[in-house]
Amino acid sequence: MKIKAFLERVPGGMMLIPLFIGAVINTFAPDAAGYFGGFTNGIMKGIVPILAVWFFCIGASINLSSTGVVLKKSGVLVITKLATAWLVAVLATYWMPGGSIEAGFFAGLSVLALVSAMDMTNGGLYASLMTQYGTKEESGAFVLMSLESGPLMTMLILGAAGVATFEIHHLIGAILPFLAGFILGNLDHDLRAFFSKATGVMIPFVGFALGNFIDLTVLADTGVLGVLLGLSVIVITGIPLIYADKWIGGGNGTAGLAASSTAGAAIGNPVAIAALVPEFEPIAKQATALVATAVIVTSLVVPVITALYSKKYGTMAQGGANSVKKSEAQTA
Repeated sequence: MKIKAFLERVPGGMMLIPLFIGAVINTFAPDAAGYFGGFTNGIMKGIVPILAVWFFCIGASINLSSTGVVLKKSGVLVITKLATAWLVAVLATYWMPGGSIEAGFFAGLSVLALVSAMDMTNGGLYASLMTQYGTKEESGAFVLMSLESGPLMTMLILGAAGVATFEIHHLIGAILPFLAGFILGNLDHDLRAFFSKATGVMIPFVGFALGNFIDLTVLADTGVLGVLLGLSVIVITGIPLIYADKWIGGGNGTAGLAASSTAGAAIGNPVAIAALVPEFEPIAKQATALVATAVIVTSLVVPVITALYSKKYGTMAQGGANSVKKSEAQTA
Protein backbone atom coordinates (compact mmCIF):
# COMPACT_ATOMS: atom_id res chain seq x y z
CA MET A 1 0.00 0.00 0.00
CA LYS A 2 1.25 3.46 -0.94
CA ILE A 3 0.05 5.21 2.23
CA LYS A 4 2.96 7.64 2.42
CA ALA A 5 2.58 8.57 -1.25
CA PHE A 6 -1.12 9.26 -0.68
CA LEU A 7 -0.42 11.45 2.36
CA GLU A 8 2.12 13.45 0.37
CA ARG A 9 -0.32 14.03 -2.50
CA VAL A 10 -2.85 15.63 -0.15
CA PRO A 11 -1.95 19.29 0.63
CA GLY A 12 -0.67 19.23 4.20
CA GLY A 13 -1.75 15.60 4.35
CA MET A 14 1.08 14.37 6.55
CA MET A 15 -0.33 16.51 9.37
CA LEU A 16 -3.97 17.01 8.42
CA ILE A 17 -4.98 13.36 7.86
CA PRO A 18 -3.59 12.14 11.24
CA LEU A 19 -5.24 15.23 12.74
CA PHE A 20 -8.58 14.19 11.23
CA ILE A 21 -8.17 10.62 12.53
CA GLY A 22 -7.47 11.98 16.00
CA ALA A 23 -10.47 14.29 15.77
CA VAL A 24 -12.75 11.37 14.80
CA ILE A 25 -11.56 9.41 17.82
CA ASN A 26 -11.99 12.39 20.14
CA THR A 27 -15.47 13.12 18.78
CA PHE A 28 -16.94 9.62 18.94
CA ALA A 29 -14.81 8.11 21.75
CA PRO A 30 -13.66 11.06 23.90
CA ASP A 31 -12.71 8.80 26.82
CA ALA A 32 -10.55 6.43 24.76
CA ALA A 33 -7.22 7.94 25.86
CA GLY A 34 -8.09 7.69 29.52
CA TYR A 35 -9.53 4.20 29.10
CA PHE A 36 -6.32 2.79 27.60
CA GLY A 37 -3.99 4.98 29.66
CA GLY A 38 -0.22 4.54 29.60
CA PHE A 39 1.64 5.24 26.39
CA THR A 40 -1.59 5.32 24.40
CA ASN A 41 -2.88 8.15 26.57
CA GLY A 42 0.46 9.91 26.18
CA ILE A 43 0.49 9.83 22.40
CA MET A 44 -3.17 10.90 22.21
CA LYS A 45 -3.22 13.64 24.83
CA GLY A 46 0.45 14.56 25.27
CA ILE A 47 0.41 17.44 22.79
CA VAL A 48 2.57 19.80 24.88
CA PRO A 49 5.66 17.52 25.22
CA ILE A 50 5.25 16.38 21.61
CA LEU A 51 5.24 20.00 20.44
CA ALA A 52 8.24 20.77 22.65
CA VAL A 53 10.33 18.02 21.01
CA TRP A 54 9.15 19.12 17.56
CA PHE A 55 10.14 22.74 18.20
CA PHE A 56 13.56 21.55 19.42
CA CYS A 57 14.11 19.63 16.19
CA ILE A 58 12.94 22.57 14.08
CA GLY A 59 15.44 24.81 15.85
CA ALA A 60 18.23 22.30 15.27
CA SER A 61 17.46 22.22 11.54
CA ILE A 62 18.13 25.94 10.99
CA ASN A 63 21.48 26.93 9.53
CA LEU A 64 22.08 30.67 9.37
CA SER A 65 25.34 30.42 7.44
CA SER A 66 23.54 31.47 4.27
CA THR A 67 24.25 34.11 1.68
CA GLY A 68 23.28 37.73 2.26
CA VAL A 69 20.77 37.60 -0.60
CA VAL A 70 18.95 34.68 0.97
CA LEU A 71 18.90 36.32 4.40
CA LYS A 72 17.66 39.60 2.93
CA LYS A 73 14.87 37.92 1.01
CA SER A 74 13.74 35.74 3.91
CA GLY A 75 14.10 38.59 6.40
CA VAL A 76 11.83 40.85 4.34
CA LEU A 77 9.16 38.17 4.05
CA VAL A 78 9.27 37.15 7.72
CA ILE A 79 9.19 40.73 9.06
CA THR A 80 6.35 41.68 6.71
CA LYS A 81 4.33 38.61 7.71
CA LEU A 82 4.80 39.26 11.43
CA ALA A 83 4.11 43.00 11.12
CA THR A 84 0.89 42.31 9.21
CA ALA A 85 -0.24 39.80 11.85
CA TRP A 86 0.48 42.38 14.57
CA LEU A 87 -1.56 45.04 12.75
CA VAL A 88 -4.44 42.56 12.39
CA ALA A 89 -4.23 41.83 16.12
CA VAL A 90 -4.35 45.54 16.99
CA LEU A 91 -7.36 46.18 14.74
CA ALA A 92 -9.12 43.01 15.92
CA THR A 93 -8.89 44.08 19.57
CA TYR A 94 -11.06 47.08 18.73
CA TRP A 95 -13.49 44.91 16.80
CA MET A 96 -13.73 42.26 19.54
CA PRO A 97 -12.82 43.92 22.88
CA GLY A 98 -13.13 40.62 24.78
CA GLY A 99 -10.68 38.92 22.44
CA SER A 100 -13.31 36.70 20.81
CA ILE A 101 -16.84 36.66 19.36
CA GLU A 102 -19.36 34.44 21.12
CA ALA A 103 -22.53 34.80 19.01
CA GLY A 104 -23.63 35.18 15.40
CA PHE A 105 -21.98 34.08 12.18
CA PHE A 106 -18.49 34.96 13.48
CA ALA A 107 -18.93 33.03 16.74
CA GLY A 108 -15.66 31.32 17.62
CA LEU A 109 -13.46 33.83 15.84
CA SER A 110 -10.81 35.25 18.14
CA VAL A 111 -7.67 37.34 18.06
CA LEU A 112 -5.81 34.13 18.98
CA ALA A 113 -7.15 32.39 15.86
CA LEU A 114 -6.43 35.37 13.59
CA VAL A 115 -2.82 35.77 14.72
CA SER A 116 -2.12 32.02 14.72
CA ALA A 117 -3.37 31.77 11.13
CA MET A 118 -1.50 34.81 9.84
CA ASP A 119 1.92 34.94 11.51
CA MET A 120 3.40 31.68 10.19
CA THR A 121 4.21 30.76 6.59
CA ASN A 122 4.20 27.19 5.28
CA GLY A 123 7.94 27.05 4.55
CA GLY A 124 7.80 23.74 2.68
CA LEU A 125 5.04 24.96 0.40
CA TYR A 126 6.91 28.21 -0.19
CA ALA A 127 10.18 26.45 -1.04
CA SER A 128 8.51 24.07 -3.50
CA LEU A 129 6.70 26.93 -5.25
CA MET A 130 9.88 28.99 -5.55
CA THR A 131 11.71 25.99 -6.98
CA GLN A 132 9.18 26.09 -9.80
CA TYR A 133 8.49 29.80 -10.19
CA GLY A 134 11.43 31.62 -8.63
CA THR A 135 15.20 31.71 -8.32
CA LYS A 136 17.56 29.58 -6.25
CA GLU A 137 17.94 32.45 -3.76
CA GLU A 138 14.17 32.85 -3.46
CA SER A 139 13.75 29.13 -2.90
CA GLY A 140 16.33 29.27 -0.11
CA ALA A 141 14.55 32.17 1.57
CA PHE A 142 12.56 29.73 3.71
CA VAL A 143 15.69 29.57 5.91
CA LEU A 144 14.35 32.19 8.35
CA MET A 145 10.71 31.14 8.10
CA SER A 146 11.38 28.42 10.65
CA LEU A 147 11.95 31.21 13.18
CA GLU A 148 8.19 31.83 13.02
CA SER A 149 7.55 28.27 14.18
CA GLY A 150 6.22 27.76 17.67
CA PRO A 151 4.11 29.96 19.92
CA LEU A 152 6.76 32.60 20.73
CA MET A 153 6.02 35.00 17.86
CA THR A 154 2.28 34.59 18.39
CA MET A 155 2.72 35.34 22.08
CA LEU A 156 4.84 38.42 21.34
CA ILE A 157 2.26 39.72 18.87
CA LEU A 158 -0.62 39.14 21.28
CA GLY A 159 1.34 40.85 24.04
CA ALA A 160 2.33 43.82 21.86
CA ALA A 161 -1.29 44.23 20.74
CA GLY A 162 -2.45 44.29 24.36
CA VAL A 163 -4.53 41.14 24.02
CA ALA A 164 -2.72 39.30 26.80
CA THR A 165 0.05 39.72 29.31
CA PHE A 166 2.77 37.10 29.39
CA GLU A 167 5.23 36.61 32.21
CA ILE A 168 8.84 36.78 31.06
CA HIS A 169 9.51 33.24 32.26
CA HIS A 170 6.63 32.02 30.08
CA LEU A 171 8.18 33.68 27.04
CA ILE A 172 11.54 32.12 27.88
CA GLY A 173 9.90 28.75 28.43
CA ALA A 174 8.23 28.96 25.02
CA ILE A 175 11.50 29.48 23.18
CA LEU A 176 13.94 27.37 25.23
CA PRO A 177 13.40 24.07 23.35
CA PHE A 178 13.69 25.86 19.99
CA LEU A 179 16.75 27.83 21.14
CA ALA A 180 18.47 24.74 22.58
CA GLY A 181 18.01 22.93 19.29
CA PHE A 182 19.19 25.94 17.31
CA ILE A 183 22.40 26.24 19.38
CA LEU A 184 23.22 22.54 19.19
CA GLY A 185 22.46 22.37 15.48
CA ASN A 186 24.79 25.25 14.71
CA LEU A 187 27.55 24.05 17.03
CA ASP A 188 27.65 20.63 15.40
CA HIS A 189 26.42 20.01 11.85
CA ASP A 190 26.19 16.28 12.62
CA LEU A 191 23.66 17.02 15.36
CA ARG A 192 21.80 19.28 12.93
CA ALA A 193 21.57 16.45 10.43
CA PHE A 194 20.55 14.01 13.17
CA PHE A 195 17.75 16.10 14.70
CA SER A 196 16.57 17.52 11.37
CA LYS A 197 15.41 14.05 10.33
CA ALA A 198 12.89 14.06 13.17
CA THR A 199 11.28 17.30 12.00
CA GLY A 200 9.36 15.52 9.26
CA VAL A 201 8.96 12.25 11.16
CA MET A 202 7.14 13.97 14.04
CA ILE A 203 4.58 15.79 11.88
CA PRO A 204 2.02 12.91 11.89
CA PHE A 205 2.36 12.56 15.68
CA VAL A 206 1.83 16.29 16.16
CA GLY A 207 -1.22 16.15 13.90
CA PHE A 208 -2.70 13.09 15.65
CA ALA A 209 -2.25 14.59 19.12
CA LEU A 210 -3.77 17.88 17.98
CA GLY A 211 -6.69 15.99 16.46
CA ASN A 212 -7.41 14.43 19.83
CA PHE A 213 -7.99 17.96 21.07
CA ILE A 214 -10.61 18.73 18.37
CA ASP A 215 -14.31 17.93 18.41
CA LEU A 216 -15.54 17.55 14.83
CA THR A 217 -18.83 19.19 15.76
CA VAL A 218 -16.82 22.34 16.48
CA LEU A 219 -14.97 21.96 13.17
CA ALA A 220 -18.30 21.61 11.37
CA ASP A 221 -19.66 24.70 13.09
CA THR A 222 -16.63 26.76 12.08
CA GLY A 223 -16.15 25.26 8.60
CA VAL A 224 -17.40 28.20 6.52
CA LEU A 225 -15.77 30.68 8.87
CA GLY A 226 -12.52 28.73 8.62
CA VAL A 227 -12.63 28.88 4.83
CA LEU A 228 -13.16 32.64 5.00
CA LEU A 229 -10.28 32.91 7.47
CA GLY A 230 -8.00 31.02 5.08
CA LEU A 231 -8.95 33.27 2.16
CA SER A 232 -8.48 36.37 4.30
CA VAL A 233 -4.99 35.19 5.25
CA ILE A 234 -4.05 35.10 1.56
CA VAL A 235 -5.50 38.55 0.86
CA ILE A 236 -4.47 40.36 4.05
CA THR A 237 -0.92 39.01 4.22
CA GLY A 238 -0.43 38.41 0.49
CA ILE A 239 -0.81 42.03 -0.65
CA PRO A 240 1.80 43.47 1.77
CA LEU A 241 4.11 40.53 1.03
CA ILE A 242 3.92 41.12 -2.73
CA TYR A 243 4.84 44.79 -2.39
CA ALA A 244 7.54 44.11 0.21
CA ASP A 245 9.08 41.54 -2.13
CA LYS A 246 9.01 44.02 -5.03
CA TRP A 247 10.06 47.19 -3.22
CA ILE A 248 12.54 45.83 -0.65
CA GLY A 249 13.39 42.25 -1.54
CA GLY A 250 14.20 42.98 -5.17
CA GLY A 251 11.79 40.38 -6.51
CA ASN A 252 8.73 40.52 -8.73
CA GLY A 253 6.17 39.70 -6.06
CA THR A 254 5.92 35.98 -6.72
CA ALA A 255 7.87 35.09 -3.56
CA GLY A 256 5.60 37.33 -1.51
CA LEU A 257 2.45 35.67 -2.78
CA ALA A 258 3.96 32.21 -2.24
CA ALA A 259 4.54 33.17 1.42
CA SER A 260 0.89 34.08 2.04
CA SER A 261 -0.06 30.65 3.41
CA THR A 262 -0.71 29.32 6.91
CA ALA A 263 1.87 26.87 8.24
CA GLY A 264 0.73 23.46 9.42
CA ALA A 265 2.63 24.08 12.66
CA ALA A 266 0.28 26.99 13.38
CA ILE A 267 -2.43 24.47 14.27
CA GLY A 268 -0.57 23.78 17.51
CA ASN A 269 -0.23 27.40 18.61
CA PRO A 270 -3.63 27.91 20.28
CA VAL A 271 -3.15 24.79 22.42
CA ALA A 272 0.46 25.63 23.25
CA ILE A 273 -0.45 29.17 24.29
CA ALA A 274 -3.47 28.04 26.29
CA ALA A 275 -1.17 25.68 28.21
CA LEU A 276 0.85 28.72 29.29
CA VAL A 277 -1.99 31.20 29.74
CA PRO A 278 -5.20 29.59 31.09
CA GLU A 279 -7.35 32.55 30.00
CA PHE A 280 -7.08 31.24 26.43
CA GLU A 281 -8.33 27.73 27.26
CA PRO A 282 -12.05 28.43 26.54
CA ILE A 283 -11.30 29.54 22.96
CA ALA A 284 -8.37 27.25 22.15
CA LYS A 285 -10.48 24.43 20.65
CA GLN A 286 -12.38 26.69 18.26
CA ALA A 287 -9.19 28.55 17.37
CA THR A 288 -7.48 25.23 16.57
CA ALA A 289 -10.37 24.18 14.30
CA LEU A 290 -10.33 27.52 12.48
CA VAL A 291 -6.57 27.46 11.95
CA ALA A 292 -6.72 23.84 10.72
CA THR A 293 -9.27 24.86 8.07
CA ALA A 294 -7.13 27.87 7.12
CA VAL A 295 -4.14 25.55 6.60
CA ILE A 296 -6.16 23.43 4.18
CA VAL A 297 -7.55 26.42 2.27
CA THR A 298 -4.22 28.21 1.87
CA SER A 299 -2.44 24.96 0.93
CA LEU A 300 -4.90 24.53 -1.94
CA VAL A 301 -5.29 28.13 -3.11
CA VAL A 302 -1.79 29.62 -2.75
CA PRO A 303 -0.13 27.25 -5.29
CA VAL A 304 -2.81 28.04 -7.88
CA ILE A 305 -2.70 31.83 -7.58
CA THR A 306 1.11 31.82 -7.33
CA ALA A 307 1.31 29.92 -10.62
CA LEU A 308 -1.12 32.35 -12.28
CA TYR A 309 0.70 35.39 -10.89
CA SER A 310 4.09 34.06 -11.98
CA LYS A 311 2.80 33.34 -15.47
CA LYS A 312 1.65 36.93 -15.87
CA TYR A 313 4.19 38.93 -13.86
CA GLY A 314 7.08 36.77 -12.72
CA THR A 315 9.80 34.34 -13.60
CA MET A 316 8.46 31.36 -15.55
CA ALA A 317 8.66 27.88 -14.13
CA GLN A 318 11.41 26.85 -16.51
CA GLY A 319 13.61 29.65 -15.30
CA GLY A 320 13.22 28.59 -11.69
CA ALA A 321 13.87 24.97 -12.49
CA ASN A 322 16.93 25.82 -14.58
CA SER A 323 18.29 27.96 -11.77
CA VAL A 324 18.07 25.06 -9.34
CA LYS A 325 19.54 22.58 -11.82
CA LYS A 326 22.40 24.95 -12.64
CA SER A 327 23.12 25.39 -8.95
CA GLU A 328 23.14 21.62 -8.38
CA ALA A 329 25.46 21.11 -11.35
CA GLN A 330 27.89 23.73 -10.03
CA THR A 331 27.81 22.11 -6.59
CA ALA A 332 28.51 18.71 -8.08
